[in-house]
Formats: sequence, structure tokens, C-alpha cells
Amino acid sequence: MTTYRTKPKTLAQAKRNPPPGAKGHKAPRKRAINKDGTPRKRPVDWEGQEQAVLIRWLLGEKMRGTPVGEFYDHTYSVPNGGLRAWKTAKAMKAQGSKSGVSDLVTRQARGGWHGLYLELKATPPRDADLAPSQFEWLEGSEYEGYCPALALGLEEAKRVLREYASWPRTQVVGDRLVLENGTEWRKESDDGDGSTGGTDDTTD
Repeated sequence: MTTYRTKPKTLAQAKRNPPPGAKGHKAPRKRAINKDGTPRKRPVDWEGQEQAVLIRWLLGEKMRGTPVGEFYDHTYSVPNGGLRAWKTAKAMKAQGSKSGVSDLVTRQARGGWHGLYLELKATPPRDADLAPSQFEWLEGSEYEGYCPALALGLEEAKRVLREYASWPRTQVVGDRLVLENGTEWRKESDDGDGSTGGTDDTTD
């Protein structure tokens, strides 16, 4: 018969999780129980899983050189959903997190819009209802000049992104205004001679 020795805990590990009966020991959290006494199933983030697949699909389209693949570098997620500790949620709200913001944003202006706000739900029948705050964000985005979209599932989200990618770029009419405030972020190279790095084609 083969016996196995457990690796002894380090002092730091022992302090983090003392043995049962010792001071500071935390018992494992019990699973929630249904009315019939059976353990409640752990929630599955179907929507989050489909969103991850959508981003991987965009990466694949980028590698294939398709028009919609261009969105991979221009699409980002807004981490407003999901379950978080109370302190974390409070800190995020203090830092500007808002409920209802759409799941994905594409920062490319097309079809007369400034960009795309995409609210993604899981494929039916696992989809959730559109929350009032999510509806208000889509409605407000449309008013501010952003293309609002709701997609029920991965395949519909793909169709939304393909269609948006097929639209022509939004044209800016007139000159853009330039901010007078803020720190300059366009760093110019310095060769030590006071120039901005340009080549000197003059000859003697």
C-alpha cells in the first residue's frame, strides 16, 4: 500500500487558514439549500461565456483579415456586471462605475454614428430581460449619437458587428476643436539638438 505525505504548511499559510478548532479558522461556506432540501445549483454565467467566445471570434476574424476583424482592436468590455464583494462594488461606484452601461463598446465611427454600444444577452432560453437601466443607457446613447444594439446570443452579436463593419466611416464636417486644458500626451522625440527627429536633407 502506497502512503502519501501531505506537504507541511508554511507559517504564512497556517496564519491565513488555521486548522479547525484554532483561533481564526474559517469554516467553508455552505451551499444554499432549495425548499426541498437539495443543494442549490451554482449559477452559470452563460452571458459571460458567450461574450468571451465573441471576443475570440473577433480575434480570429482579425487574423483572417476580414472587415469585422478590424473591430478586435477597437472593442472593449465594460466591467459593470457580475457578483463582487460589497467593498469592491462600493469602490467601483465611487470611481465612476454605473449600472446599465452596455457590455461592449466599439470605438469606431461608422454609418453617421460616433460608435457602437452593444448589450449582449445569452442565447434564448438562457437570456435575461433587459433591465430598465440598460434600456435607459441604450436610449441615451442613441440620443448622443451612438449606435445602440441589443443582441440575444453569440450569433446575433456576430451579425450586428458584421453589419456595423459594412457601413462607411462617419465623416467629420468642419474642423475639430482642440482642448486648451490637459497635459500633452503626444511625445515628440528629442535628439538633443532641439529638433523633433526629422531628417535634414540639405547638403553642403
